[in-house]
Amino acid sequence: MSPQQPTSPQMSRLRSQASTGAAGLKHRELSQSNLGQWGYDKENERDKHIQGNIEDFFVEAEQRRFSHNKRDLLADLLDISSLLTDAASAIVDDSFLRCFQSASEDPWNWNAYLLPAWLLGVVTRYCILFPLRLILLLGGFVVFFICFFTVHNVITDRRRRNSWERTLVQFQCRMFVASWTGVVRYHGPRPVNRPNNVWVCNHTSMIDYIILTSYSPFAVIMQLHAGWIAFIQTRVLSCLGCLWFNRNEVKDRKVVGERMKAHVAAQDTTPLLIFPEGTCVNNEYCVMFKRGAFDLDATVCPIAIKYNKIFVDAFWNSRRQSFTAHLLKLMTSWAVVCDVYFLEPQTKGPDETSQQFAERVQKLIAQRANLHIAPWDGYLKYYNLGDKHPDLIEKRRKAFADVIKQHLKAESSPMSDGIDREDQ
Repeated sequence: MSPQQPTSPQMSRLRSQASTGAAGLKHRELSQSNLGQWGYDKENERDKHIQGNIEDFFVEAEQRRFSHNKRDLLADLLDISSLLTDAASAIVDDSFLRCFQSASEDPWNWNAYLLPAWLLGVVTRYCILFPLRLILLLGGFVVFFICFFTVHNVITDRRRRNSWERTLVQFQCRMFVASWTGVVRYHGPRPVNRPNNVWVCNHTSMIDYIILTSYSPFAVIMQLHAGWIAFIQTRVLSCLGCLWFNRNEVKDRKVVGERMKAHVAAQDTTPLLIFPEGTCVNNEYCVMFKRGAFDLDATVCPIAIKYNKIFVDAFWNSRRQSFTAHLLKLMTSWAVVCDVYFLEPQTKGPDETSQQFAERVQKLIAQRANLHIAPWDGYLKYYNLGDKHPDLIEKRRKAFADVIKQHLKAESSPMSDGIDREDQ
C-alpha cells in the first residue's frame, strides 16, 4: 500500500514554510513525527521517498520565490530575510537539538572569598582523587584480564565458565563505578532472567550499561565502537551474549533482530538489555523509542535512570568528545550520583500495536525519571540534509544565479537597443 500523500492544506503549509528560505537546507532536520501525520511508515525505503519529496518541495518553493520576485537587482542581492527566518526559527524552537545539549556549568568561583575553596577543590580532584582512581581502575583491569583469560582458556565446562566470566565482568564494572566515586541507589527488585523477558532503559551514556551490570549482569545490544572499546566489546562482553551492530548498515540490523529473538526465547542466557532510543540523550528528554524490543511478543521490563547533575553531567556527547575523554571527565569530578528504578513488567495489550506499546513504556520511564518526551527519532542526530544531498545546495545557488542573470539581461537589452538606434 502506497503512503498517503499530503493534502492540499498540508502542501500549502509546507510550501509556505519552504518559501521562507532554503538557505538553511544544509542544517535542516526532518522529524519522523512530522512525517507520521501524513500517514507515512518509518521503513527505510519509504523514508528515502518521503525525504526526496520534501527536499524537492523546498527547492521548488525557493525557485518559485525567485521567479515571482520583481524587485531590482540590489534588493535581490541584499535579501537575507530567508536566512534570518531560518536562523530565528532554529534558535527559538529547536526542540530536537535541546535533547542533545550538555548542561551548562554556572561560574561560581570568580569571587575573592570562593576562589581559594575552588582552587583547593581543583587540587583535590586532579592531584589526589584522580591518581588514586586511575590506579584503582588500572589495577582492576590487570586483575580482571589475568583472571578472565585464564578462566576462558582453562575451564572447559561452558556453564561454569560463563558463570565465572559474568562474575568477573560484574567485578570490573564495579571498578569503573568506584573510579568515579559512584553513588548509585537501586530501587525495585533485582532483575532475574526468565524466558521471553527483555529489559529496556533510557540512554544517557555508555556508563548506563556499566552501572546496571555492576548490579546485575546484562547482555546488551549496542553500536560497535572503535579502539579499546571495540576490544572490550568483541573479546570480553561477547561472553554475555551481547550483540553489536553498525547503525548505518541495514544488514547488521536485520541479523541483530534475528539473534535478539533467539536470545530472548532461550532458557539459560543473560538478561537482554536494550536502549530503544538508539542514541545518547541528555537525561532531560526522552526521544522516540524504536519498535524492535516491542515486536518480540515478550514481557518488557522498564528501567529508568536519573542522574543528579550537582557534581557532573553524565551525558556523553559522542559528537564532541571520545568516550575516553568522557571517562576522564567523570574521574576528575567529585562523584557520579544517580538513581536506578526497576519498574513493573509490562505486556502488550490485545488491541495494542507495537508502536503504542513502545509509547506506553516510554511514558512510564519518562514519568519515573522526570524526563520530557520529545517526538523525535534519535537517528536524525546522524542525518544532515546538506551532506546527504549536496545537489540541493547547488540548486539553490543556481536559482539565485538565474535571478541575477535575468536582471543583467534586462539591463543590457535597453542599452543594446539604444546603440542600434544611434547606428541607424
